[in-house]
Amino acid sequence: MDDTRRVSDDERERTVLALRDDLLAGRLTLEEFSERVGLAYRATVGGELELARETLPVAQRTPPTRRRPTRLSLAILGHLIRRGRLRLRRHTFALSMFADLDLDLREAQLERPTLTVRLLALFGNADVYVPAGIDVDVGGLFVFGHRRDWGPDVARDSTPLVRVRAYGLFGTVDVWRVPAEVQGTYGEVIRELRSREKALTAGGAGDA
Repeated sequence: MDDTRRVSDDERERTVLALRDDLLAGRLTLEEFSERVGLAYRATVGGELELARETLPVAQRTPPTRRRPTRLSLAILGHLIRRGRLRLRRHTFALSMFADLDLDLREAQLERPTLTVRLLALFGNADVYVPAGIDVDVGGLFVFGHRRDWGPDVARDSTPLVRVRAYGLFGTVDVWRVPAEVQGTYGEVIRELRSREKALTAGGAGDA
């Protein structure tokens, strides 16, 4: 591809579809996919578009050894952190009962373009972390509790869809869309995203 030739929207979409194939083959995590999709959509010339895939480490061109899929995460009377290269198929289930659960999907590996996370919070709390730039659909039902999602939503046909279906009784579930540049402990990530949301809300009120 000519490095200086201007690229079309169709070429960007084909690159994103190729990146999705890399994701579903286990060569990319959700966060790595999101970062490279950002490069692809920002590309204006051929060299920038090639960079979206060329930055993929050669060692990862071959799928890593497949680990057992993660189907269930249970937090009962304690605090569970579930993170890392979780291998996820079509559905995964999580329960937080009298407990705190951090379910971090940023380094997860998907096997299907659509993932459904079913989460039950019974007198418990759960925080779900997904990389910004991934299509996330949040729904569910709560009694004497709340369900919130943070960060701007992205809806693109070419990217995977993560459905979070959260149900609770005296529980809370928060879904956090985390930009790649936001790092640190979960507490630091949450404080930063809340600060950004507050600044955005204050800015909108000022414009009005």
